[in-house]
Amino acid sequence: MSELVQRGGGTDRVLECSGHARRLIAGVCGAFLGKEEVVTRAVLTLISGGHLLVEDVPGLGKTLLARAIAKCVSADFKRIQFTADLLPSDITGVTVFSPERQEFTFRKGPVFTNILLGDEINRATPRTQSSLLEAMEEESVTVDGERHALAPPFFVMATQNPVELEGTYPLPFAQMDRFMLRLGIGYLAKGAEVQMLRAQQEADPLEQLAPVMDCAALVAIQRAVRAVAVEEALLGYLVDIVAASRTGDSFEYGVSPRGSLDLQRFSQAMALVKGRDYVLPDDIKESARLVLPHRLISRKVARGGAVSARAVIERIVESVPVPI
Repeated sequence: MSELVQRGGGTDRVLECSGHARRLIAGVCGAFLGKEEVVTRAVLTLISGGHLLVEDVPGLGKTLLARAIAKCVSADFKRIQFTADLLPSDITGVTVFSPERQEFTFRKGPVFTNILLGDEINRATPRTQSSLLEAMEEESVTVDGERHALAPPFFVMATQNPVELEGTYPLPFAQMDRFMLRLGIGYLAKGAEVQMLRAQQEADPLEQLAPVMDCAALVAIQRAVRAVAVEEALLGYLVDIVAASRTGDSFEYGVSPRGSLDLQRFSQAMALVKGRDYVLPDDIKESARLVLPHRLISRKVARGGAVSARAVIERIVESVPVPI
């Protein structure tokens, strides 16, 4: 067991975990070149104990990002290619009868892993998509009335292709709300793309990537994130931001209480990576811009025309008074 897991709690432990988290970001950036901001947000989601939805065009490295994270934390990695004919049992597993033993045994599905890549999740039917709801919320699956726990850490990174919409199904709100973060990757800058081409000439950078920690250390960091202090006044400030999203004419539904929890946890993770064992208002502001927009549901007919969710959250963040 690593020293990080053996050591007790307190400020020193939080600050030590901060160094480990930054090394994890640097490690993933060694294979996923030119996108440090994307990597940082993905790692923040991971150490927060959340799940990530990446929505962008093909060929930008979504699979590479998931594989690089898994390799850096020495985690078990599985990939599910979502299609219209995929069944829930193809994800969770199935109970089968063994003639030799004359008994039923449970055969685990690919959800039993540490890092799960759900590729093009919106190509599966809502019934199949919903098979991940329990796993993402409770870290368990129930098959034939029997509950099976998932081993920590458990991190789902799902992808969506926003270009080809034929044969796809929109993610239900219950599914969308279980993703802590929704982000895009974007194209590389010229210099970064040249660096990527040069790096790929001799070998695959992913093959040369060395682990920076193990799963036990990652779980310890996730626990340290929860130990980052949030003052009572800042908890009220956080709730005020979330409550403000539930009013107005542009959106049918605002941010759920689950969104409040995710905002708190992401703010704590952000503070930890920055080397602090306490949350500042700026952490909450920055986190709100990332964690909240995809949780708003627009009205079918909004007064005053369409308003983007990001614009609404930006306006809320700038208008809610910061506690002194």
